[in-house]
Amino acid sequence: MTIEKVATTGRIALPMSLVLVLLATPVLAQQVSREKDIVDLRLGQRILVDDGACPAGQIKEISGAKMTATGVVRASKCIPRLGPKKR
Repeated sequence: MTIEKVATTGRIALPMSLVLVLLATPVLAQQVSREKDIVDLRLGQRILVDDGACPAGQIKEISGAKMTATGVVRASKCIPRLGPKKR
């Protein structure tokens, strides 16, 4: 490899590796025990609800999915539980 090629590869590899590290970092979400405890959900915000509605090893994720004239529309889905159960 020539010196120019190594320098160009290094300029591309560093930002790409930083992007991959940021994407691999788990998203930190607030966790509550009941869906009723969520009062002010913002667009794009994710909250984990541990109410037993999902199968074993999963937890319910409520997210602010869409903005309407009446407020933020919620979307829910079961996602894998990434750590130990919190109380």
